[in-house]
Amino acid sequence: MNVDPTDPAAVAAMLRERGVDVVRVSYSDLIGTDRGRDVLVDELASSMHHGLAFCRAVYHTSPQGDVVPVTGGIEDGLPDIKVVPDLATLAPMPWEPGAVWALGDAHDPDGEPAAESPRELVRRICGRLGELGLSGIVGPELEFFVVEQDGAGGWRRYGDDPGNVYVVGRKGDPHGLLLAMLRQLRDTGLRVTAANHEFSPGQFEINLDHSDMLDSADRAFRLKSAVQEIARHKGYMATFMAKPFNDEGGSGFHLHMSLVDHAGENVFGDPDGPHGLSARGLSAIAGVLAHAPALAALLNPTINSYKRFGPDTLAPWLIDWGLDNRSAMIRIPPERGGASRMEVRLGDATANPYLATAAIGAAAYLGIKHGLEAPAPLEGYGYDPEKAPLLPQRLADALDALEADAELQEVLGERFVASFLAYKRNEVERFERHVTDWEFREYAYHL
Repeated sequence: MNVDPTDPAAVAAMLRERGVDVVRVSYSDLIGTDRGRDVLVDELASSMHHGLAFCRAVYHTSPQGDVVPVTGGIEDGLPDIKVVPDLATLAPMPWEPGAVWALGDAHDPDGEPAAESPRELVRRICGRLGELGLSGIVGPELEFFVVEQDGAGGWRRYGDDPGNVYVVGRKGDPHGLLLAMLRQLRDTGLRVTAANHEFSPGQFEINLDHSDMLDSADRAFRLKSAVQEIARHKGYMATFMAKPFNDEGGSGFHLHMSLVDHAGENVFGDPDGPHGLSARGLSAIAGVLAHAPALAALLNPTINSYKRFGPDTLAPWLIDWGLDNRSAMIRIPPERGGASRMEVRLGDATANPYLATAAIGAAAYLGIKHGLEAPAPLEGYGYDPEKAPLLPQRLADALDALEADAELQEVLGERFVASFLAYKRNEVERFERHVTDWEFREYAYHL
């Protein structure tokens, strides 16, 4: 952008010159769904001045459209928040001619950041790390499935043939969907680096370049939205559901995180330290391990998430770390020096990128602040429960761990955590009252 992003009149003039007449302003709700409004360019200045009004309960709305009773919502008469476009984030939308895309920041009517705002949460954690003279650098990796209608009102996997892991071209992607996505995503400025067919039929992965925590979370949030939009334009559905099929594995959301000082120098590694890692790097690892049960609530945030876990799934099962070991919850890739980092493999693709980034940053902050020491790294295959503690195996257990983790709550913000817990416990309650297809098949005929 060659104009001042704080000058909406200049931005609007620039957009008109480029044939753009609509700005899509979007923001993340609690679960990472893209909420927003399409604004005519002629109304951009007014939107910047007054903000775009939304009901606060959008943060508390279930995927089925029900408003969950969370403090500050129904009980307060469904008050407003206002969302102000951040014009510094303007990006093209190649799949929507004549439109561009901006992120928005949510505020209370008094101008203070909305307590539930996931984007603001990342800013808060960046500030905490800054107190230690550090910044987090994150590179996200997201997996997803593409499905197509089966003609009978259901969905089947796209390109549903086995054995296509890392196969390129039309064998695993019969209509060239992934290549079309990669090119359109490149043109959004999201800094995608590569895409590939993943392990399961119809499953793909798109990688993003690394950057500071807020920018990385912004781009991961937009990537998920863009992938879903592009797929729908092509007549498919892309889903980031953790485990959509019983007969295949799930989709992960891996976060590569390093730490840099104010000069931008990587301080995660140390050529003279154990395993080539610095004391602060090891403490960051220890912090993620120490808070892993609570982190699971934020990085594995659905009922379905815990069906992805288990032995021999390539998803983590234990709270452990290892050196270039993909069966561990935290993998330390083999690169050192400026590329020293940890790959946190805990998350699944349903995780809100803002919450996942903030949670890992908060745990790393606590580990460094308290000088925690990492245990010995995993040796061998990481599915022996005698080697390390188990991760929570149900969402309800992870939510209990988050509520019990007072340290992590304080860093994340007690109001935010309370809202998240109330929202997610409602999800657990609704599921436990719902009769599933499995129950009917299992019990109805004989019992």
